Amino acid sequence: MQQEDISRVRASVHQQCGRKVLIQLDRGRNKVDVQEGVIQKAYPSVFTILINDGQEQNPPQLLSFSYSDIITRDIRMKLC
Repeated sequence: MQQEDISRVRASVHQQCGRKVLIQLDRGRNKVDVQEGVIQKAYPSVFTILINDGQEQNPPQLLSFSYSDIITRDIRMKLC
């Protein structure tokens, strides 16, 4: 993993702030979680995604990820 790879991912995520994305989280042991959310903020080391499934019993969640999570494929994102 090189610094220019992280810089490229950081610039791409920063450009997509406010847009809806479909995220696929690798939870380990062959467990994959697919959720839809909105990229809230992009910080120098991490970015945040707000997950709101619209169900009243599930409150909105704010998840944070590092840019290296994208490079290592712990999280995969696709624009909706």
